[in-house]
Amino acid sequence: MKIIRFGIIGCGLMGREFASAAARWCHLLDMDVRPEIVAICDKNADLFGWYKKNFPSIQCYTGEHQELLARADVDAVYCAVPHNLHAEIYEDIIRAGKHLLGEKPFGIDKAANERILDAIAKHPNVFVRCSSEFPYYPAVQRIVAAARAKKFGTILEVESGFHHSSDLDPNKAINWKRMIRFNGEYGCMGDLGMHTLHVPLRLGWVPQDVRAMLVKVVKERPGKDGKMEPCETWDNAILQCRAKDTLGAGDGSSFPLTITTKRISPGDTDNWFLKVKGTRLSMEFSTKEPKTMRWMEYTPGGEQAWKSEEVGYVAPFKTITGHIFEFGFTDAILQMWAAFCVELSGGATGLAFGCVTPEETRVSHRLFTAALESQRGNTVVTLR
Repeated sequence: MKIIRFGIIGCGLMGREFASAAARWCHLLDMDVRPEIVAICDKNADLFGWYKKNFPSIQCYTGEHQELLARADVDAVYCAVPHNLHAEIYEDIIRAGKHLLGEKPFGIDKAANERILDAIAKHPNVFVRCSSEFPYYPAVQRIVAAARAKKFGTILEVESGFHHSSDLDPNKAINWKRMIRFNGEYGCMGDLGMHTLHVPLRLGWVPQDVRAMLVKVVKERPGKDGKMEPCETWDNAILQCRAKDTLGAGDGSSFPLTITTKRISPGDTDNWFLKVKGTRLSMEFSTKEPKTMRWMEYTPGGEQAWKSEEVGYVAPFKTITGHIFEFGFTDAILQMWAAFCVELSGGATGLAFGCVTPEETRVSHRLFTAALESQRGNTVVTLR
């Protein structure tokens, strides 16, 4: 069993999710690699208590990421910090020769993303990927497999979205995601968009242009002292794109690709979804019904009837969980980390579905930058 020794930079919500996944690695079967948490870093030392209670393997607790990176016993790093810190810290991680799984959007803006990718190019021995867990749901993997097998026929349209209702309450206190200096101008696109693009980009459905409709619903929120502060970032985004059909008819035709990211979507606590419609097959999935996939096969002159199927627990990496049980968010996190560790350890051959690549983050930044331009000019913008 190969052990990859990890440091965590950013010990909040997602840092704990990774640590928890590492703690239950035995849930996975037939693995010859596993992560071990040996060092953590956060400016807020109050977060260390949970880690100290649950992870005796941790040897270093620090508020300075350079101290963590200087340790010889750290092979790789998971970094989950606000977007404005991505370029600086990701560059430091890469220059230190540590492998990296970083959080989206992989830079606060296009310039920051280019800085990170330039550092990667200068250190080709460092393995780098971006976090995105939702495509590991079993039904989504069925959709991916159908697309790769060219079962859809000519693609008619694709819609991919990630919707929250977390900011529906106008009295919710302001946080860093509402401030451009921390979150960037992308707003909800930077925070949620990579999740929606992971599958389309992996299947070669790259946006060629975009017509963006960005919405700012709540203009101000209460700050720490109770005084109202301006909300500077976009709440919701609808991106209407044109993408080439690389897996369908094969004639270079294009289809509408709709990308939606919303932090104010009534009733959607945490809803990720994917819909693909083709002339021979259509399929769709939503995390609102994690066991259910809807699909419709069509032959000329035949019936047009949507069917529902409970796909059960069939994940890319085998686990102890029986097929009849339900797949959830923590399972998706575990599968994503398995994909990262397997590919890092040299097991990319036969990998069913890998983590987001640096080049895919580059495309996402081109799209989000073009979307901002589209919103300002109320026009269609070609990606460049």
